[in-house]
Amino acid sequence: MSLVLARIGKPHGLRGEVTVRLHTDEPETRFAVGAVLETEADPGSGVPKALTIASTRVHNGVWLLTFEEIPDRTGAESLRGARLVTSGTAPAVDDEAFYEEDLVGLEARDVSGAVVGTVTGLEIGAAQDRLVLRLTDGVTAYVPFMRHMVPVVAEDHVVVDPPAGLFDLYREGTE
Repeated sequence: MSLVLARIGKPHGLRGEVTVRLHTDEPETRFAVGAVLETEADPGSGVPKALTIASTRVHNGVWLLTFEEIPDRTGAESLRGARLVTSGTAPAVDDEAFYEEDLVGLEARDVSGAVVGTVTGLEIGAAQDRLVLRLTDGVTAYVPFMRHMVPVVAEDHVVVDPPAGLFDLYREGTE
């Protein structure tokens, strides 16, 4: 099992630097210069199987990384959307932090306990993260991953309490 440490965002500048969305509480350790990190990317994307950290810095609260294998902006652009991962198990985290790997496969139930679907992913957003659900009718829907809309994350299920009609918005495009 691999753990996502970060997702690569857009290039920053001309020398191969990229923004990253962190999924680790230990970026200073995980992204130390010389660290070799495995990658996960779409097949055929051309992203190397591993990248070596050449430099790190924080600019306006955003982590920026460069890699020995990526010399310029064109190469950095090709990394967009790739995940930096590590093998192993998740460290102990507080009850407010969840890895995507912990959520995928969990049953999704509404507040009455009725099964509404299965968690298939977690999309990281600039303003908020979204839980990706495959509803029981096969439709993919998204629920903001906020305490008042996902009030319970248990070992075998999540409870979702979306606004009335949210799932109908996703079904409209499939009829």
